[in-house]
Amino acid sequence: MKKILIIGGGAMGSAFTFPCLENNNSVTITEPYSKVFIRNLSSKNKYHSALKINLPKKLKFKKFSDDLLREKYDLIVIALSLSGIDFIGKQLRNLNIKTPILVLTKGLKYEKKTKKILTISELLKKIYNISNISILKGPCLAKELARKNQTSVIVASKNINLARRIGKMISTKYYLAEFSKDIIGVEVCSAIKNIYSMIIGAGQSLNASSNLFQKSVMEMIYLTKFFKGNHETTLGLAGVGDLYVSAAGGRNSKMGSFLGKGFTFKTAKKKFMPNDTVEGEQLAREIAPFILKRIEKKKIPLMVNLLKTIISNKKLKIKV
Repeated sequence: MKKILIIGGGAMGSAFTFPCLENNNSVTITEPYSKVFIRNLSSKNKYHSALKINLPKKLKFKKFSDDLLREKYDLIVIALSLSGIDFIGKQLRNLNIKTPILVLTKGLKYEKKTKKILTISELLKKIYNISNISILKGPCLAKELARKNQTSVIVASKNINLARRIGKMISTKYYLAEFSKDIIGVEVCSAIKNIYSMIIGAGQSLNASSNLFQKSVMEMIYLTKFFKGNHETTLGLAGVGDLYVSAAGGRNSKMGSFLGKGFTFKTAKKKFMPNDTVEGEQLAREIAPFILKRIEKKKIPLMVNLLKTIISNKKLKIKV
């Protein structure tokens, strides 16, 4: 039995407790700041308002604190939103935590001082001096995982043996893990697919969306190689696999459909998705300063078009 701490009580962090517990681990979950999720996790039935399901009875909830982080674990899982990465990075650095870290969070960060884009693993290592990092990405919808629908993910680490040990810790008959050393490629693909799923969602027919899907994959391959990842990764679970799931039924493609109908982002958000987080929009604003200045626009016309559409709040115009 391994001891696992999951930081982040949102949909994915909570859904991730199911395979971890089913694999006979001792699992504790904590939530640093969301009052809603703290209330969900600390309730008697542990009914999760986002997942619409009761979490396992064996799951332990503890209040977030330095003392909790200081306890001995075999694995610490970060399942916070992108905005929470700096917060937890500071906490782990200040406490000098050496436990293996598994990051579920998807996204990229633009560092204004260096004018570079960093993956989450690079940020934690370079800015917060945290080592022993692995990441987990792939086509995994939290609600489907919580209902134990078959899911395949990829665990990436420069230490492939560590990745396999983590895989053994979390894998079940319905939660299957593949492994990779291309941590950069996996992180880049899993982040930018949110932007491309918006673009694919903008297609107003299956024919148009299919065309946009193919062009999106080509741009993802270019960007993955640009950031020093392996282009083969784009064709795997973190790339095409995750893109398919997001484009088929995620919040990003939903927003894309409204953009494709002629709404500006702000109007669509206010009118149709006022309470939804659109990860593609957040990422677009984060990486736009770099992408629009440092990358040849002819190589990624779909990406450039969407970034300008969101930043300038203009109507989307895509030529299929």
